[in-house]
Formats: sequence, structure tokens, C-alpha cells
Amino acid sequence: MKNIFKITLMFVSLFLVGACTNLEEELKDTFTEDFDPINPGLGQSENVNKATPADGLGGAFQRLRNGSANHGNYFSVVEISSDEAVITQKGGDWFDGGIWLDMHRHVWQSTHPALNGMWNDNYGGISECNRLIQENTVGAEGIAQLRTLRALYYWRLMDAFGRIKLVTVPGVDAPQATRVQAFEFIESELLAAIPNLIDGRPAYGRVSKGGAYSLLARLYLNAEVYTGTPRWQDAIDAADAVINSGFYSLSDSYAAVFAPDNVENVEHIWVIPYDEATATGMNFAQMTLHYPSQLTYRLQQQPWNGYSTLEEFYNSYENGDARKANNFIVGPQTDLDGNPILDLAFDPADADGAAINYTPAINELAPSGSRQAGARLGKYSFKVGQLPEMDNDYTLFRYGQVLLIKAEAIARLNGNWSDPGTLALVNQLRSRAGVAAFSSMTEDQFLAERGREMFQESIRRTDLIRFNKWGIAWWEKPASAAFRTIFPIPNDQIQAAAGTLTQNAGY
Repeated sequence: MKNIFKITLMFVSLFLVGACTNLEEELKDTFTEDFDPINPGLGQSENVNKATPADGLGGAFQRLRNGSANHGNYFSVVEISSDEAVITQKGGDWFDGGIWLDMHRHVWQSTHPALNGMWNDNYGGISECNRLIQENTVGAEGIAQLRTLRALYYWRLMDAFGRIKLVTVPGVDAPQATRVQAFEFIESELLAAIPNLIDGRPAYGRVSKGGAYSLLARLYLNAEVYTGTPRWQDAIDAADAVINSGFYSLSDSYAAVFAPDNVENVEHIWVIPYDEATATGMNFAQMTLHYPSQLTYRLQQQPWNGYSTLEEFYNSYENGDARKANNFIVGPQTDLDGNPILDLAFDPADADGAAINYTPAINELAPSGSRQAGARLGKYSFKVGQLPEMDNDYTLFRYGQVLLIKAEAIARLNGNWSDPGTLALVNQLRSRAGVAAFSSMTEDQFLAERGREMFQESIRRTDLIRFNKWGIAWWEKPASAAFRTIFPIPNDQIQAAAGTLTQNAGY
């Protein structure tokens, strides 16, 4: 039966190699195999309790799953516009009207469908928060969670679009706020919510003081970008509220933080729960793996061969860095029995031939990107036999991220990237990764280290803007104008707003 199954999958992998399609069918059978060290990123999931509490807040929190770890929305926009991920056009595959090429090249326009999706999904979450807050049936702690969650949705919108509407009452419109006004609203909401949040670790998929302080620390870290006024000490204080709480710590294993069985990891502060059956929406395996890589993990459906990593970003990791081995899938690929997997529709110009070999180097962005080129995204590891929907919980905030926020704020406050406090915090993460401690550091080295640690966590765009690197040229992307640090208000929203929304400068 095992051989029949393998032959069937090989038939599928050789002939169904067209453009990606997100199939909706959910097949419930799963397979279990021992971990195979030949294939980086391979992971197992155990039966764990992933039930979310029956607290009346589910409708507001589940909105976070929309676009946070799948294709075509928030994750795609903030990652593909950065220097850590890319979707190449592979002949007839993944052109999609050029929208992802535009995102990579920083030439997007207000009609980009993913920007409209981002706007709608986050305001959809805000609407659900507003409804529950107005109904006022979930108690003071529930209201505090909703205000914190709403602040996160508004942070995403403010960070991406700048000038937004701060709607707080269902059915009541609001004027378009400045970015400073949006910043002040988010800050005030978090400060008002924190006293009513629980001190300890939150219920599964919910938020406690640790999550609110983490979001506040991120807000203050970027305050100079948002308002023109730095708030470094405030960022340190908010980070310290998390660090000194005693409820969170670094996981001994970096890989365990992102594995399929990462429920209640000690490093998690605020996560988005995903489950292959009951909390769907994470599709990283489908998004990144080549079509025949279905055989490597015995996936229930064929992957789409879309996302990969820029070579320069991949090469920023030292050999021996545990994060490099965990975050990327590279090299010759095999099935579970160790046999090479093949792509019979390979490009004859590819020196590797039909055998699948993920090479960090990518030949070109378009129109003939190699089907095998690019290190693949493996940070949120895959389990054998999984459905298109994954079981890994997505990290919004974790202890390692808070350490980096504090480290950066100390360096900026003191004007010294080699400040002992900064080095001590960064070296905690480097020690876990198995690489030598820094004895000194530059601003660029810190940004690179933050990138290595935070890859695939939807924060690189914000970091590059804060470090004034967003507009520089990188692979297949020319230098871009300063107005590109925020996205245009989606044209559909301006049309629907009947004059109450105006477009951002430059668009």
C-alpha cells in the first residue's frame, strides 16, 4: 500500500504542475512517520488540546486568522514587499496579473487587491470588537481583551496606511485621522486596557498584560516613524513589564517555538491559534514548496511553488546558525524513503535537470524564474501527511522579540549599538542559535541579527522603514521613493467613502 500511495503521488507531481490553485477540499486522513533529518523543516505534531475558551470573544479573535499566515493578504503584502521573501514569475505560473512583481519592485498602486483585502479584514476585526464592546456582556477583563485586540488591528492599519478612520461605535462613521492621532488612540487604548487584563499567561488564543505590553513596546519602538518623536525609554519600560513579569522565557529550542506542536510554548506571549480542522488559515507548506515536494512530506494536496527567500537574506546567516537550518529548506529534495523527487516539466536551462534542488540563488524575478530556485520558507515546520491547513500557532509576540525591542531601544537611547545592555540581550539569542557572541556591534549588524531571528514573523517591513533601509535598492528592486513607506488607501475604499477618505501623498 505504501508503494501504491507513493506511485500515485508521483503521478500527480509529474502531471499536475500548472499554476497554483487553493483547493478547498479537506481530507481527514493523516500519516505519521519518524522525523527525517535529511529534510530540514520536517516536524511532527502530537495530539494536544487546542480548544479555545468559550468566553464570547471568539468571533473577534478568529478574525486574526484571515491573512496572517496564508496567501494574498496581510502576510503576503508585508513579506513580499520586504527583502526577505519573493514570489517569482515562473513562466505561466504565479504571474497573477503582475501584482506580486509590483509588490517586490515597490510599484504597487491603490488598485492592488491584496491591499484592499488587508483593509477589509482588519476593519472586519474592528467591527466585531466594536459590536462586542457595545453589547458589554463579557465582563471587564473581556472588554480589556477586546480593546487590546482592536488596538492590534488598528496598529496594523496605521502602520500600513498611515491615515485611517478610528471607528469605535457600530454603524457610526469617523473622520480620517492623522497618523499621530491613530498612534495616540492605540496608545491610550492599551494603557486603559492593561489594568483589567490578567497578569499571567492568557487563555489559549487570548491576550493578557504581556501581549498588551508587547504591542505597546512595538508601538513605542516605532514612535519616531509614526509621530516624529522618539519614545525609547517608554519602549524599554514596556518591554521590562514583560521581561520582569516572570511568566515568559526563551525556549531552549528555537525550532520548538514554531513547530506543529507549539501550543503553550514558554516563549509565546500572544499567538494566533491554527488547527487543520477547527481553526484553518495557515498554508505555508502549500505556498512555498515545489509541486513534487508533496512526496517529501506526503502532503494531502499538491503545493503551489510560490514563495522563496532572497539569496542575500539567506546568506546573512552564518553556517552553523540553528536558525538557518530551521528557517529554510535548501538542497536536493527526496521522498520519505530518500529517493530523489523529480519535476519532468523542468527548465532545460536548469543545470540540476529534473531532480528537485532548492538553490539559494534565483536566476530572475520574471518572466522565467527557475521553478527550483530559492530557499524555501521552513520556519513553521511541516508534519508528515498534513492537510493544506497547518497546525502551528502563529506568533504575534514572543519573548525573543521583546528582548530585541529592549536591546534596540537601549542602543538608540544611549547612542551606542555596542552598549553592554544591548549586547547582553542580543547574545542571549545568539547563544541559543549556537553562534558566537558579539563583542561589539553596528547598527547594520543589529538589523541583520534582528532579521535572522524574526524571519517570517511579518515584521521585516516595519524594521526596514525604522532603519531607513526601505527605499534602498535590493535584488530586482530599484530604489523607491519615500512615499512608499506607507501604502495607498485602497481605491475601492475611497470610492465607497463618498469623500470621507483622501488618498495618501504620492499615489
